[in-house]
Amino acid sequence: MRYLFWRIGVFIAAAIWPLLWLYQAWADVLGPDPGKVLVDRLGLGTLVLLLITLSMTPLQKLTGWSGWIAVRRQLGLWCFAYVVLHLSGYTAFILGFDWSQLGIELRKRPYIIVGALGFLCLLALAVTSNRYSQRRLGARWKKLHRLVYVILGLGLLHMLWIVRADLKEWAVYASIGALLLVLRLPSVTRRIPRLMAKKIPSARKA
Repeated sequence: MRYLFWRIGVFIAAAIWPLLWLYQAWADVLGPDPGKVLVDRLGLGTLVLLLITLSMTPLQKLTGWSGWIAVRRQLGLWCFAYVVLHLSGYTAFILGFDWSQLGIELRKRPYIIVGALGFLCLLALAVTSNRYSQRRLGARWKKLHRLVYVILGLGLLHMLWIVRADLKEWAVYASIGALLLVLRLPSVTRRIPRLMAKKIPSARKA
């Protein structure tokens, strides 16, 4: 029951966006091609959730609050849910469930292969995110879940390939991803507790 309301809040915050986008599509406010807009938003939502998930450990180290870690698995699963919706939307709205078009799409848009690799990696993490898999895999579990860094790279490459005409937005997400990776370096993570310990006494004296 610990962090129950925090977990519920995270659940609502993650669930509300796909529902809002579906409502906007139904209300015909997403332009002439709402299906493509939905696919794009779900893809971007996947990347945003991945970055938020990766930020949980640095936030826990910076603040000392374990609530960040308490919702990390939930956020990771939401990330997977978004990518499943993204893939489903692509199949429905772009392919029109016509699998004969997939070969043509792959030749025209090879970034789809990069996205598919990212999906398979996320699938592996989602399937093994439970405690049973942690116990069964032991030390190998942590090694497997380092795939999250590969997924981040694939996701950024996938986005770069799509928005290469306008790199400003991509650069923002890439910079955040790079910062989160730096904060996870052992040399940096060892310094964070010491820096926070210095700041807290200073704040108390003030």
